[in-house]
Amino acid sequence: MSTGAGKISQAISLAVATLAAGIMPAPLERDPARDEILRKMAAVAGEQGWGKTVLLQVAGPDADLLFPGGSAELVEAWFDLCDRDMLEAMWDTEEESRLSQRVRQALLFRLPVDEAVRSATRKGLSVLLAPCEGKALRRSMMRTINAIWQAAQDDSSGLTYVTKRLSLGGVYASVLLYWLARGDNEATLAAFVDRRLADVLRFGRIKARMGGLPFMARA
Repeated sequence: MSTGAGKISQAISLAVATLAAGIMPAPLERDPARDEILRKMAAVAGEQGWGKTVLLQVAGPDADLLFPGGSAELVEAWFDLCDRDMLEAMWDTEEESRLSQRVRQALLFRLPVDEAVRSATRKGLSVLLAPCEGKALRRSMMRTINAIWQAAQDDSSGLTYVTKRLSLGGVYASVLLYWLARGDNEATLAAFVDRRLADVLRFGRIKARMGGLPFMARA
């Protein structure tokens, strides 16, 4: 999994760099029929995978017509559905006053302590880690990182927009990998998220203090 972890981290880094440049992937096709199929697939994908045979078994003989791109399209669309579920959960939750806490909520909604979701995500990532599917993996990471900022209701722009996405990319990469490996306990997962966010906030405060020093100003 170490090779896969490296590829995931690299994909997230590329996704963040692309977002920072102001580029977003094209919207995916969304409709209730596709969403229903994706939920059925996700329920069994942890054991059976995201292949065409499984798709036809769980969703009927014509289900593949809704996903002509095959397994990669299925996984990319399911990740997008998970992003939308996270956004909906955030809208239904009492809003936190601090941005960092809103980001924390979004991360925990996006990566729930649910073995079926984790298993389906592992199988999905194995599809997108194939050499020919790197773009689909990067697009998925871009949508998720952007959706987390949307869920946190962040309206920054300019350099702040860029630096926040760079910071979140590092946080999301580490939290995602932790969740895939050991995300079966809500308390320990939340504690890991808290530590990662605390690291970012601590670094931000140090950087702000150093920014007032003469040599940093010249730099």
